[in-house]
Amino acid sequence: MVSYASDSYAKMSDMSSARITVRVPQALTARLRTHSRAKGTTESEVVREALETYLGKTKKESSAYELADAAGIIGAARKLPKDLSTNPRHFKGFGREK
Repeated sequence: MVSYASDSYAKMSDMSSARITVRVPQALTARLRTHSRAKGTTESEVVREALETYLGKTKKESSAYELADAAGIIGAARKLPKDLSTNPRHFKGFGREK
């Protein structure tokens, strides 16, 4: 018998949580199950994260680096010095009118 942690009451046993029921197509259910297993988390946690993302509320504040990494722009500039944003010599003349 397969036991899904999403049905476990242990994680969400506080009184501030609420259970909701949502009907979704079977194909979406299969994708949800596959995704949650790949992440090693519960289906409920994937749905909570998706709702938080969709509604614009995150569990924690993200750093600028984390946001840029999630957007896929870390390392997007090729063939530039690795210390471009930290080495003062790269800032010489920056912000001055030409």
